Amino acid sequence: MPTLKELVKRPERLTPGHRLCAGCGAPIAVRLILAAADKPVIASNATGCLEVATTIFPYTAWAIPWIHNAFENAAATISGVEAMYRAKKKRGEIQEDIYFIAFGGDGGTYDIGLQSLSGALERGHRFVYVCYNNEAYMNTGIQRSSATPLGAWTTTSPVGKAVPGKTQWRKNLTEIVAAHGIPYVAQAAPSNWRDLTTKAEKAFHTDGPAFINVLASCNRGWRHLPSETIQNMQLAVDCCIWPLYEIENGKYRLTYKPKEKKPVEEWLKTQGRFRHLFSPENRHLIDEFQKYVDQEWEKLLKKCEE
Repeated sequence: MPTLKELVKRPERLTPGHRLCAGCGAPIAVRLILAAADKPVIASNATGCLEVATTIFPYTAWAIPWIHNAFENAAATISGVEAMYRAKKKRGEIQEDIYFIAFGGDGGTYDIGLQSLSGALERGHRFVYVCYNNEAYMNTGIQRSSATPLGAWTTTSPVGKAVPGKTQWRKNLTEIVAAHGIPYVAQAAPSNWRDLTTKAEKAFHTDGPAFINVLASCNRGWRHLPSETIQNMQLAVDCCIWPLYEIENGKYRLTYKPKEKKPVEEWLKTQGRFRHLFSPENRHLIDEFQKYVDQEWEKLLKKCEE
């Protein structure tokens, strides 16, 4: 794994000057992941915040070959490019080694792009898929996705007398991807930069499909200050709401274990989207949230043989 001094000397592949919000977790994650690549990179990018705000015509913040595709087909697009590359390399038309990566938000990965992603994983293309997970459709106005946690306010899971925010827990996409039997799967957060870049480096070096699910706080949708982004994501990790682990050739490994497992309430109270949960009539949802997190954490510890 390269040192921090070595990482900062590498060329920026996502440059300053984009229109992503101050405090957005997505560009932090993307820069860290691309810094881990020691060879040329080609990227595809599903429609979403990252795509829209980095490529407002006639400008681009990308310093690598980059392809915009629809919400649903980032994995299909990059798998086609990777297949073309393999064919050309076999014929001797290309000599250099190239990495292939796809970026998609939770809307374009958990929901709309899941079929395309599953197909690319099953076919065994050598590429890295990164889901920058901000837990809702933030680009189109903060609508709920299947990555949105229990109780969260969004414009399509509103808070009122009838509904206290989202009534379902999020889908466990990391485990769904792992069920494809691919060589490398990981969950990460930019608040643990070394953990994230180490996992990215492993993913780039994987001989086959690799997947990284990265928590990427959206201060607009989560309702916290831009300056609190890193702190907020670290709280999710320390509360075990977003555990950091990897699955390498089927073997689970916990890559970060909090010295003190904090209650989920510590994370919930930092965000306006959960403010209503602290009223007496909704307090039971915090208990449900804690119970679910505890159960999932214990399951993960067993899988990791902790």
